[in-house]
Amino acid sequence: MLVQAKELDGILLVDKPSDHTSHDVIARLRGKLRMKRIGHAGTLDPMATGLLLVLVGKATAVSQYLISLDKEYTGTIKLGVTTNSQDADGEVLMTRPVPPLTEGEVLAAIKTMLGDQYQIPPMFSAIKINGVPLYKLARKGEEVVREPRFVRIISWDITRFALPEIDFRVRCTKGTYVRTLAHDLGEKLGCGGHLAALRRTGTDKLTLERALTLDQINALTLPEIEKHLLHPRDVVPSIAL
Repeated sequence: MLVQAKELDGILLVDKPSDHTSHDVIARLRGKLRMKRIGHAGTLDPMATGLLLVLVGKATAVSQYLISLDKEYTGTIKLGVTTNSQDADGEVLMTRPVPPLTEGEVLAAIKTMLGDQYQIPPMFSAIKINGVPLYKLARKGEEVVREPRFVRIISWDITRFALPEIDFRVRCTKGTYVRTLAHDLGEKLGCGGHLAALRRTGTDKLTLERALTLDQINALTLPEIEKHLLHPRDVVPSIAL
């Protein structure tokens, strides 16, 4: 049973490690802060690292506003290998040779994927159909029709070109599956591909520079942690809390 300490309120910027789910991070922070009222705004896949907005106390009431903010990611796409989850955590479905693509040819393909569009969520996702998460159906080998989601790819740049790997930076709206972008780019290039690494570097104006690792948080006292909490109206000015 949790022993109640001082009720903290605010948004804590956390740098999620790759060996934790977003839920794991919340569970650890509940123990550290000795509070139950903690959530997050925007799940990161287990493989992904980076900025997780943790909502503490009264700040949990503004989750819907924070989830709607644009996101920025960096990562690596590996061409030539397709997986069932569209990322490195999945099982390999197919291996194909990677043609001698130029960076210009890949950028041209990326350019066609910018802007407003509808994206079909992957089967390995937490989206529920009739109350059942898609990933549970996927693990049984089932595939169902998914409702396309409206997303916007604001920008997408290549930061390293070393086939079969491509490092990138992408800025997109809420609900965008970056691993689906990686998969779709691979299909567009004719060789398939998957997301090999992903790191969320920003949410709107919030960046990783202000985030704390779990080890750093664990080393702080509660009063020290309180100093790192942001007020929701400092993040979304229209919010009154």
